[in-house]
Formats: sequence, C-alpha cells, structure tokens
Amino acid sequence: MTAPILSSRPKEAKLFRNNRSQAVRIPVEFELPGDRVLIHREGSKLIIEPVLRPTNILELLAEWRQEPPLAPEDQFPAIDDAPVQPEDLP
Repeated sequence: MTAPILSSRPKEAKLFRNNRSQAVRIPVEFELPGDRVLIHREGSKLIIEPVLRPTNILELLAEWRQEPPLAPEDQFPAIDDAPVQPEDLP
C-alpha cells in the first residue's frame, strides 16, 4: 500500500451497488490500512475510519483493560463434580 497523501480538498467518489449494499469507490489518496473499517453517522456525514488491530501483546492487553468487567451471569457455572475414585482394571 502506498503512503496516503494528505489532502484537504474533497474529491468526488463513485457510489455503486454490491448486491443489496451500497458501496463507495475510495480514491487512492484516501486509501485506508487493513481490510475492515468502522462507520458512523454525524448528522448528514458518514465517518469511515480503519479498524486498528493490536500488533503485539502489550497493545492487546491495553485493549482488554478497557473492557468492562464480567457480570455474574458471564461467569462459569459451579459444577458439582465428585473427585475421581480409584478403579481396578482387569
């Protein structure tokens, strides 16, 4: 992927249909890294930003720290499991 060119001027892009979804052809100077994006609406604007994945374990742990703690219903259920008993094999 080429380095993005910073552009302050808007550029017209083509909208088209891909099955039942509307798609937009993004010009090369606006190319985003990765293969997934987040999209949300602010008024009449659509904001598209790349999904940044952790690249190492420290980034992954930092991302997990931001998650809310597990609720009681998310915990493993208690299992009444008797200890193993010795068994004679023939």
